[in-house]
Amino acid sequence: MVKLLIVDDEPTELEGMQAILQKAFPELTIYQGKNGKMAIELADTIQPDLILMDIMMPGMTGLEAIEKIQAGHPTTKFVMVTAFDMFDYARQAIKLGVKDYLLKPSKASEIVSTVGRVLEVCRQEREAKVISQMQQEKWQKTLALAETDIVTQLLFDHVHEVHIDMLVEMLAIRSTYEKFVVVVLLPEGAEHYYVPIKEKVREMGDAWVGALYGQQLPIIVFRDQKKSFRLQAITLVKAILSLDKEKMSVDWFIGIGQVYESLDEIRQSYQEALIATADTTSVVKSRFYSDAPTLSVETDNQVIKQQQQDYFDQIRLGDWGAIRSGVLDLIQQHENAGNSLVYTQQRVLELLWIANRVMDEMGVEADTTFFSFQAQDYRQLRTETLLLLERMNTNYKTHYDRVEADKIHQIKQYISEHSHKDISLDILAKKVNLSPIYISKMFKEKLGINYIDFLTECRIEKAKKLLNDPERSLKEITFEVGYHEPNYFSKVFKKICGVSPKEYRKTLMSKQAEVK
Repeated sequence: MVKLLIVDDEPTELEGMQAILQKAFPELTIYQGKNGKMAIELADTIQPDLILMDIMMPGMTGLEAIEKIQAGHPTTKFVMVTAFDMFDYARQAIKLGVKDYLLKPSKASEIVSTVGRVLEVCRQEREAKVISQMQQEKWQKTLALAETDIVTQLLFDHVHEVHIDMLVEMLAIRSTYEKFVVVVLLPEGAEHYYVPIKEKVREMGDAWVGALYGQQLPIIVFRDQKKSFRLQAITLVKAILSLDKEKMSVDWFIGIGQVYESLDEIRQSYQEALIATADTTSVVKSRFYSDAPTLSVETDNQVIKQQQQDYFDQIRLGDWGAIRSGVLDLIQQHENAGNSLVYTQQRVLELLWIANRVMDEMGVEADTTFFSFQAQDYRQLRTETLLLLERMNTNYKTHYDRVEADKIHQIKQYISEHSHKDISLDILAKKVNLSPIYISKMFKEKLGINYIDFLTECRIEKAKKLLNDPERSLKEITFEVGYHEPNYFSKVFKKICGVSPKEYRKTLMSKQAEVK
């Protein structure tokens, strides 16, 4: 609905102008003002798109009223109406941004023509604003997808460095900031807390919230240098737990990993956060990794960190031979060190529990792991442990045997056909009913590349074809192939092709000219 305000101190002029314009533009909502002061008040109330302002009025001139209205309503358009064709008025009006003017008395056709031109400007600006809002909303959705994707890639996958850098650039957070991971364990039926948790985390500071895998929600939190690490983490934990309006917090638990500087190290913080959730029976519903009981004997050194990371990778890759060797080596180390059998069995159980938790993330249904009895000696502990590992291995193989052989073809075809859209691991997972982590793993194993590499290749190949058409602008091509920002598209194109889109098009045009 377009709103027009006519301001004139002569009632006949007001009524006549309204009658002419209402007939010519029946879609207009027209208001009347008798003087400059009333015009200012009405502008604040109705926020008109266009004002026809008489210049010579008692008390306050039209130019004075325009200046005051513009201060609060910069997008409102003005047409000056005056009985005096004076240069000085015109000059002042131009300074105030008046779009046009009408001389009294004016023919009806002149009034309609002048107002029609300005209304067309208003229409074009409204359309541009709608398009801009739509693009902004789409960009925000893209950022949300990029956020969940980067968390998935950083915590569960090894991705080509160029894509991580670009995603970090999109999210406008310096990757040099110190960071740590928080893992929120939600109970069954609490998935609807995902959005409120994400909003609450936003309120608390800079963070990347990942997708919800099973009942686990990973969050990469950037350090607030004004607070200590523990104070920042505890404040965030309390804020998240405060969302539990259904009083399910007895089943909630939050693990907190340690602080790291590099994005390359953030997987370690995630794994630490996961280990911190090993025992959720505590009255306090959160635990720092540094407070986890597993550190009571082993020291938190780089060797153990590497062992833990290797263990997580072996589970995700399904390397059960390496898993068995690692667990048996751990048992042997504890036996050589003279540790009690009860203590060793507990440490082994924690490792098996971690394997179950990681398999659950990958969509593998795993039985609850526990020893059916207290081992009487280390030989018996080894036997029972191997039986539990074999059962887990069977569940793992059964799950992936059920995965259809053509899943990778389905995913490739979907990406090829929808490369112009925003595609995340989470979207792909829902399309083919697989876990995001398994899709990433399958892409690497079957194709030797990451799904983002494949998506980018599809987009760039399409862009190359479109660059053959000189009638298409780079901005049009950017949106058509699936990007939302021309500069970002140019960066990706140059990374892949070695030249910018403009340079590539120039080369194409030169070759076509030579052929002719």
